[in-house]
Amino acid sequence: MNHPMTERFLAGAGGYPLARILLLMSLLAPPAHAQQLAKTYQIGYLIYGSPAAVAHRTEALRMGLRDLGYVEGKNITLVFRSADTADRLPEVAAEFVRLKVDVIFATSSTEVEAARQATKTIPIVFATHADPVSVGHVTSLARPGGNATGLALIQTEIVTKQLEMMQQVLPALSRAGILLTATAPSHSPAAQALAAAAPRLGVQLVEVRVRAPEDLDAAFNMMVRERVTGFLAVSSPLTRTQRVRLAELGLQHRLPGMFITSENVEAGGLMSYGPDLVDMTRRAAIYIDKILKGARPAELPVEQASKFEFVINLKTARMLGLTIAQSILVRADRIIE
Repeated sequence: MNHPMTERFLAGAGGYPLARILLLMSLLAPPAHAQQLAKTYQIGYLIYGSPAAVAHRTEALRMGLRDLGYVEGKNITLVFRSADTADRLPEVAAEFVRLKVDVIFATSSTEVEAARQATKTIPIVFATHADPVSVGHVTSLARPGGNATGLALIQTEIVTKQLEMMQQVLPALSRAGILLTATAPSHSPAAQALAAAAPRLGVQLVEVRVRAPEDLDAAFNMMVRERVTGFLAVSSPLTRTQRVRLAELGLQHRLPGMFITSENVEAGGLMSYGPDLVDMTRRAAIYIDKILKGARPAELPVEQASKFEFVINLKTARMLGLTIAQSILVRADRIIE
């Protein structure tokens, strides 16, 4: 049964019900632009090294975006660009500016530095930045103040804790190699923090800096010449993407290594202490979502890592001829046999 108003309209003056129906439909229809698909946002994903080496983190970001209602190819597109050296990253990041992406995802300080050289306006989200305040990428954790924000490790605190744990796991440790990546902006503050902690711990440090994967062999040869009895690989894209090679070199030269990620331990490194970087990458999607909805990076506080894990590879320990005390093993969050 028609509504009385509808009946009056259909039988209205002039005897043109069809014309009136069409007029009504045109008035009630949404505007043409509203009938179009919602905007597809472009996220520029900047990678140092091989995209395959960070595939697990890429999937973590995708998972985080899916949880927030984003569907690739429908309302969001990930645009990948990678560089095999840190020196090429700014050139690669500049492509995102030309593409006019909505957000640049630059996970660590190395990629963030390149992205900031490319743009001061496109929002930048990081997931595992080592020390955004010390390197000048944000003004403060509470109010970043620029076009970059995200999640951070505060590596200066982590490396000091790692050195303490190395000494506990390796009681004979008197000289430790510190593997630094020359192109990582956060490694200078980390080196300073380690130098300040070393006298208190009674450990001499031998700093070894590398720029690219091909420098690793020479770095380990130097540590052997300097008679170090263990090394700490300060976290960087290079140490993560070269995790298999680092494990091989550690075994070859019989040098136990400390890393920040369990991925390095799964690849054959001796031990790691640090936050869950995969989880931090997944949570970075929340920042991307807020920015796409209108939030300004300058006003989004940087979130600090809060959950840490200690992982030991007992198979590697046996291959290195090490016996790890039971008091240490019971403190491990995970043991790889």
